[in-house]
Amino acid sequence: MKQFTRAAAALAVLLLGAGSAAAEFPERPVSIIVPWAAGGGTDTVVRIFAAGFEKELGVPVNVVNRPGGNGIAGHNAIASATPDGYTLGAASPEIAFYKTLGTSEITPDSVDLFSRLAVIPAGVTVREDSPFKTIDDLIKAAKENPKGTFSGSGTGTGGSWHIAMGGLLKAAGLPADQARWVPSQGGTPALQDVVSGGITMFTGSPIEAKSLLEANRVRTIVMMTSERQDAFPNVPTTKEANIDWVYENWFALVAPKGIPAEARKKLYDAAKRAHALPEVQDMLKQRGIKPVWDEPGTFEKYVAEFVSKGTAVLKDLGLAK
Repeated sequence: MKQFTRAAAALAVLLLGAGSAAAEFPERPVSIIVPWAAGGGTDTVVRIFAAGFEKELGVPVNVVNRPGGNGIAGHNAIASATPDGYTLGAASPEIAFYKTLGTSEITPDSVDLFSRLAVIPAGVTVREDSPFKTIDDLIKAAKENPKGTFSGSGTGTGGSWHIAMGGLLKAAGLPADQARWVPSQGGTPALQDVVSGGITMFTGSPIEAKSLLEANRVRTIVMMTSERQDAFPNVPTTKEANIDWVYENWFALVAPKGIPAEARKKLYDAAKRAHALPEVQDMLKQRGIKPVWDEPGTFEKYVAEFVSKGTAVLKDLGLAK
């Protein structure tokens, strides 16, 4: 009887301890894997968010950069992490098209989609002394000249900014591949090529061109949006140019699938509160980045539409496998 009593008491202690541990989640630091190098757009958004997330969770939040393979290495690391709630990730649009491009089997369905954190719209940026003062000028010239006369850059082949350019050209009545795409390792080298005259346009976010815009070395002639942006109030939109094309990059909080429901709820709720903090909102907006938070189910719908839209352009570009 005494042995039974001791065993029962030990079991009770274990059960109470387990319940206490669950209630105390998280009890150690949480990591957010970023599939891109430090200093880039995804990294910037996540570090701003992580400062607020840390306050709301009550434990340190470490940002871990895992670049490589056009984001494949980091996205795979997120999807394959132990689903205990202590490893989260930052997904970018590339995850939506790896399978279409034939570079990886990973898709948005490979991870648990929490919410977008922010979006930045694409634009068309040209050299300051470019003859193209408006997007109409550029489209007219593209129609009057042979395919490949003009060129664009901003990311690797089939990347988000390549899709942005292809979709814009198609919406303007041209073949998606009318302009030649020059692969690059990101916005900085692409913009230097614009300045040097090596390429016609940069079709990424003008936010990446901020220093060159301020130095009057480049001009943004259109934003791929339906409304003018606070950060670029004098730049017209594709809607104003009667071009039915809107495109934006997004940065999202995701996780490996299978996190226990209670831990996931705590993470989601804390992330939502952190995202709403004035200091997080202000720091993003000061950089021209639009904060976004999705209620449950909204992000999944957005991603499905995004995949469909982008895949159609990749097919037009002849890049879909």
